Amino acid sequence: MSKLPTIVLETDPNPTHAVIWLHGLGADGNDFVPIVGELDLENCPAIRFIFPSAPSMPVTWNAGYVMPAWYDITGSDLISRQDAAGIAKSASAITELINEQVVKGIACKNIVLAGFSQGCAMALHTGLTLSTQLAGIMALSGYLPLADTFKVAAHPANQTTPIYMAHGTQDPVVVIKRGEDSRDLLTSLGYAVEWHSYPMPHSVHPSELVDISKFLEKVFV
Repeated sequence: MSKLPTIVLETDPNPTHAVIWLHGLGADGNDFVPIVGELDLENCPAIRFIFPSAPSMPVTWNAGYVMPAWYDITGSDLISRQDAAGIAKSASAITELINEQVVKGIACKNIVLAGFSQGCAMALHTGLTLSTQLAGIMALSGYLPLADTFKVAAHPANQTTPIYMAHGTQDPVVVIKRGEDSRDLLTSLGYAVEWHSYPMPHSVHPSELVDISKFLEKVFV
């Protein structure tokens, strides 16, 4: 069993597909549960949504305050002195979640890895270094961590995996340039990035929910 506590929702019995959705810094697995009811999944197969909670740890950027976090953050720019060890530890735990679903009968190629903010960073890092192919990656209001070493860490298994990236034009937490830089790097390396920006701060836009629904319908064939 995974070391991460999870909340699980299924759109129908005996799901054949799964979405593992990673929350942002300071939140927990409950954060995106209400989103499921707002998505148009009518044309999708039965989906198991898994919402894990990150362990709590002191976060340097927040004066050492203990909160749920996938890794430590040391500065507001998010890319200085990155917590490579913490990212690797969380990636391992998230990979365990993926492997659990495979054991339960959902093929890796039928799993989407999604994340918001810090969860977005983990979805991109974990998904693109994974040795088996996913159905897709949804990267919301975040960035690719450890970008300087990404070309070495990346695994070819997900070179052609569809990536949905979304960001708010008014985001004060993860400035849109972080997301754009990650998009540009991935695009330059040949990844299939579908980029969307929305007039919003660090949040989720109603139009984004429509586009997420379309993305899931497209990759869950």
